[in-house]
Amino acid sequence: MIREATRFDIEEMHEVRNSVRENRLSSPDLINYEDYIAMLTTRGKGWVCLMEIRIVGFSVVDVLDKNVWALFVHPLHENKGIGTSLHNDMLNWYFSIYSDTLWLSTAPGTKAETFYRNLGWMETGKHGSKELKFEMTRAAWSNCMLNNKSK
Repeated sequence: MIREATRFDIEEMHEVRNSVRENRLSSPDLINYEDYIAMLTTRGKGWVCLMEIRIVGFSVVDVLDKNVWALFVHPLHENKGIGTSLHNDMLNWYFSIYSDTLWLSTAPGTKAETFYRNLGWMETGKHGSKELKFEMTRAAWSNCMLNNKSK
């Protein structure tokens, strides 16, 4: 089940964020409760995926910076379509309201890089010195959705 994230989900979202094998935070304290609160209230919107009663994945879009702030799935629940569902719900919501290009960054050579390429994100260069930058336009997302419906 996927639903909108609330402040009551933050602890479990942070547990998922810190459980990942790739794109790990150098310190779990780099992102704190206030960061999540801002992203879920004033800066953007988030979604969580629940299996039974536990959050196993989440996504957050930052509408002020126009970027994907987070999309993570617990390693025990990878390859089940959770990431794709969270991604699609997030982008469907974003592009139903905003027309600005959305961007994200991820480390090269990771599952995330392949995941985003397969979903139609276009690499546009580097973000900082170590990450790849990807972009998705509203038109490209609409095209991706049309192609998926015709399959």
